[in-house]
Amino acid sequence: MYKIAVVGATGLVGSKMLQVLAERNFPVGELLPVASAKSVGNTVNYKEQDYKIVSMEDAVAAHPDIAIFSAGGSVSKEWAPKFAEVGCYVVDNSSAWRMEAGIPLVVPEVNPNDIEKSKYIIANPNCSTIQMVVALKPLHDIFKIKRVVVSTYQSVTGTGVKAVEQMENERNGNTGVMAYPHKIDRNVLPHIDVFMDNGYTKEEMKMVNETKKIMGDNSIQVTATTVRVPVTGGHSEAVNIEFEKPYTIEEIYNILEKSPGIIVQDNPTENIYPMPLTSHDKDEVFVGRIRRDETIANGLNLWVVSDNLRKGAATNAVQIAELLVSKGWIGKQ
Repeated sequence: MYKIAVVGATGLVGSKMLQVLAERNFPVGELLPVASAKSVGNTVNYKEQDYKIVSMEDAVAAHPDIAIFSAGGSVSKEWAPKFAEVGCYVVDNSSAWRMEAGIPLVVPEVNPNDIEKSKYIIANPNCSTIQMVVALKPLHDIFKIKRVVVSTYQSVTGTGVKAVEQMENERNGNTGVMAYPHKIDRNVLPHIDVFMDNGYTKEEMKMVNETKKIMGDNSIQVTATTVRVPVTGGHSEAVNIEFEKPYTIEEIYNILEKSPGIIVQDNPTENIYPMPLTSHDKDEVFVGRIRRDETIANGLNLWVVSDNLRKGAATNAVQIAELLVSKGWIGKQ
């Protein structure tokens, strides 16, 4: 049994991390829920038991085995090294460490061997990147991907509680907090994170850069347009792929159906395809609308959907923690 800290335990993702730890029966011997100073002393529920929220300082002093962070980039930059210094492995859900040289950026179905015993900080990728690379990696291994064009349709839950409140307020005709610069209900915003000098948003560039790092192949060309839509339950992506090698649709189906973490839902005659409504609270990546791009050689279109709070955040982080346990490093530093 292990001593586990969940940093940001009261947030949307932190709450989901507690849920996933419980559902997957992670061997938690002692739980240290951590949140902001104003929450210290309050409680969170885990496996029908209340646990008092502790401060960052107290959590570090307790020398946890693993700390799972979902508290924002500035918190991670300050505190992840302090946990690492006491021999605690940190799985960080923010963007703070993802592109840092020497920091593993891990999706367990894709690059589990990037985790190393001596590297105590491990980055959890961006939610939209995670689900895409789970679908891309087994195809890349066989046909080698040259280029990916992705357009996303991302749930308001990816922004957090404030965004969900904004959408619900708008639907109910109420005024309240604004997470976005515009109305989100009955609207679509081609704007996720801040705009950069090249005209892309930070979210779009995360998908470009993280994909190359996770897949271990800088030759893959990626271009992205990320869009916020007024739904909950998961992110959706239209993914257009150009391979170096020819393929058959039957081969694509066979590879995806046999790949870990993927469920193929593709029967248009029965109106069966992935949707946020049906991916909600599930851990898998759902793939459908599998069809040839008839405008280029070796082109393929996929529709990829996954629950962004689970596989896109909490579940992936817990799977990394499970990998650490399976390697037998914890308690043997």
